[in-house]
Amino acid sequence: MKIVTDIQELRDQLRGQNRASFVPTMGNLHEGHLSLMRIARQHGDPVIASIFVNRLQFGPHEDFDQYPRTLEADAEKLEKEGVYVLFAPTEKVLYPEPQEYRVDPPKQLGDILEGEFRPGFFKGVCTVVLKLFSCVQPRVAVFGKKDYQQLMIIRQMAHQFALPVEIVAGETIRADDGLALSSRNAYLSDAERAEAPHLQASLQQLRLDVLDAIHRAGQPLDQSLRELEKKTADTLTQRGWQPDYIAIRKRADLLAPSNDDLLAKKELVILAAAKLGKTRLIDNLEI
Repeated sequence: MKIVTDIQELRDQLRGQNRASFVPTMGNLHEGHLSLMRIARQHGDPVIASIFVNRLQFGPHEDFDQYPRTLEADAEKLEKEGVYVLFAPTEKVLYPEPQEYRVDPPKQLGDILEGEFRPGFFKGVCTVVLKLFSCVQPRVAVFGKKDYQQLMIIRQMAHQFALPVEIVAGETIRADDGLALSSRNAYLSDAERAEAPHLQASLQQLRLDVLDAIHRAGQPLDQSLRELEKKTADTLTQRGWQPDYIAIRKRADLLAPSNDDLLAKKELVILAAAKLGKTRLIDNLEI
């Protein structure tokens, strides 16, 4: 595996490779990331990975400086997965001058849920992903479904800009107790780590409650779902969590379903974000 830090060197290395699969990451890799490398290998050759902690997507009070940087260990893992090139640029390489041109996703998708609680987050994500696509020029790019809203936004960005990149989704990889794997799990204390799987357990229970409400179809269903969201958030709060949102949304556009949508059995997804101690965890569950 070659580790490349310069954009021109990367392009020289990939010249003539028109079936490349790409997995962008911020490093501190775990099994969830490695599963995306395996999916990438199924969709193209060679596999390119990037590691870059993107300042543009961090808010002023978020953990940019503390975000774990483990390049040497990450490179060893990627080499074992048969990755052809690891692109690991510095900030000076990727942003040699202030990045004044930004990609701003539509407000109806980018300013809800994660976008509401992390203003500017998706603008930073879209900007760096578009720039990385320009550097790597892959045919396929793989993103995990744990970041559900991010996956949808990147997919729509690629579509609207007519990018020649197919966006492929990888399923969320979980620990044996159900906790979605995340680099930020390392921030959890032992007691918090023991409690953390309850987020996914709460979504599983909410899924059952939603299906039961739809089956019974008593009071207006959209009202029932709002009550179930609140019930789940209240239960988490009682267990010591600080929920940002528990939201039942349509998979098609992440908007809240109307009563007619529910009667028409539109596909749904539950999205959640909550702090446990100082660590903010996100998760989701399709219905």
